[in-house]
Amino acid sequence: MLQRKKQRTSRKISSDLFDGLPEDLVVSILCKLASSASCPSDFINVLLTCKRLNRLGLHPLVLSKAGPKALAVKARNWSDSAHRFLKHCVNAGNIEACYTLGMIRFYCLQNRGSGASLIAKAAIKTHAPALYSLAVIQFNGSGGSKNDKDLRAGVALCARAALLGHVDALRELGHCLQDGYGVRRNITEGRRLLVQANARELAWSLNSFVKRRPQQQHQRRVNYQHYTCMTGSGCPLLSDFGCNVPATEGHPVNVFLKEWFESGVGELGQGLRLCSHKGCGRPETRAHEFRRCSVCGMVNYCSRGCQALDWKLRHKVECGPMERWMQEGGNGDGGDGGAGVVEEVGDAENLVIE
Repeated sequence: MLQRKKQRTSRKISSDLFDGLPEDLVVSILCKLASSASCPSDFINVLLTCKRLNRLGLHPLVLSKAGPKALAVKARNWSDSAHRFLKHCVNAGNIEACYTLGMIRFYCLQNRGSGASLIAKAAIKTHAPALYSLAVIQFNGSGGSKNDKDLRAGVALCARAALLGHVDALRELGHCLQDGYGVRRNITEGRRLLVQANARELAWSLNSFVKRRPQQQHQRRVNYQHYTCMTGSGCPLLSDFGCNVPATEGHPVNVFLKEWFESGVGELGQGLRLCSHKGCGRPETRAHEFRRCSVCGMVNYCSRGCQALDWKLRHKVECGPMERWMQEGGNGDGGDGGAGVVEEVGDAENLVIE
């Protein structure tokens, strides 16, 4: 009996102390939580604790600070409440929420106008992933017809994202310059950008490796052989320079798109396909929108960067002429088919993988 009274007294004291905290202090703490949360539940569970935290957690300042992982709702958990929460974040001025909701509306909910508007809103605020995504939309004429493609606009958007250090944009712009795709051909400058993208990939991978093994930092140096000529899954970008490193973590939006269509939550229209690069998740918005490999005809890509990555990751050992696939009964026993060629269906624009 005495123990129960002590517990009730302790809870009352704790509640009184919390209620006595200034609101601006609580809002500041919630801002830190929203920006550093590793998943949506880390933030949402706090809002469910009490009425005061729920009210202050929905403060515009807090919502404006929510980071990508706090907004990374799973496709299987998508609901009207998740949609409303993202809209509240957008209204609070959260640029990451603009990009996230814009991509979901554009590709998943097929609300092209609203989705593109939100992505553009994030891009205007120099959000690098939004700039790159708009570039992909321009390259493909996504949401419109083949005549809506604007290669120069795509290159310009890639250049802006590349200046911000976006690795995919650096890679895409490098390949555009090497191939003369939407811009005057400049092999030297294109190669320089690809090397810069490689360097950023390597820096990210080394940093991630050190973070995963903090207890070993004082014991021995990083074993760089771990990164050389590895087989199996990894980041194929650096294989151009003789090494392979763990794959970078995909943006939550790309993870959402992939889960949305592959899990059956959303359905692709008849004749539409997903980008064959497993880390992308972008779907076609019209038939034959993406470029396909003209050697095997089995894969298709939304961008030159996705094509190059997937070639190094898996397609290099799978690609082979259709005649050979038919002779072997289509058993998937393809070897190194050599440098693949990607054909833009209907336009006959071929891009060579080096």
